[in-house]
Amino acid sequence: MVAAKMETTIREGAGEGFEMRVVVDTSSPEQLGEGFEGADVVIDHHMPTGRWDGVPLFLCDPGRTSCCEIVKEVLDAAGIDIPRDAALMLLGGMLTDSGHFQFAKPAMMRTFADLMESAGIDMDEAMLLVQAEASISERIAMLKAVGRVRFERVGQMIVATSSAGSFEASSCRALLSCGADIAFVGSQRENAFRISGRATQDAVRKGVHLDEIVAKVGGETDSDGGGHGGAAGINGTGDVEAMLMICMENTMDAMRAIKAREDAERLQQ
Repeated sequence: MVAAKMETTIREGAGEGFEMRVVVDTSSPEQLGEGFEGADVVIDHHMPTGRWDGVPLFLCDPGRTSCCEIVKEVLDAAGIDIPRDAALMLLGGMLTDSGHFQFAKPAMMRTFADLMESAGIDMDEAMLLVQAEASISERIAMLKAVGRVRFERVGQMIVATSSAGSFEASSCRALLSCGADIAFVGSQRENAFRISGRATQDAVRKGVHLDEIVAKVGGETDSDGGGHGGAAGINGTGDVEAMLMICMENTMDAMRAIKAREDAERLQQ
């Protein structure tokens, strides 16, 4: 099995010698790098991009908070008992994808509780999996991102962008902690760029959907973007500073539409 998150690069030759190659939580093959040689099964919960057309088995449910829910459903349907260690890993995946339950839906909560009960796992055990302290490198990257921040305001919402050498997602969360409603942090490696985006739950409720924004940017720039309403990413070839500006402009368009709607609703009251 080859499991891949969005920021994973498959080294050349990975997957050789296995009867089946399974890719999990990855919206397109481009995110796996040049060494990727194809998949037999794809399990995902992002909006389908069409990039996995031709895969023998494609299991995708964009309505799920996490891929771990789909994995559990497949195992249950096959009548396979889930070992305790595997159950613990599935719980950790659900915690991570839901932002420690901030983005959790009722279905995920029921699946989470069922796994805890069936495997005899206490909550503190699951939480310990996702509570590792940030390394010194990660802390430095977040501080640098905060120091390089640029931001714009529309009404009561703020979108911020910054650059980092690594730890883009963590740097996004740092910008949200500093007061941004939406944050994009990008890195440049030779001609390739990678950008992570994060939004607060309040911004998502108001109508900011990062998956739609990065998909639009990707279509405009021939890049690969996808994700969820509150967490998304985009990568491709080009200048990261230019791409960050495009992400900001598209986000501000969405923020202006939200402000116009809110202003109209106030006038009607």
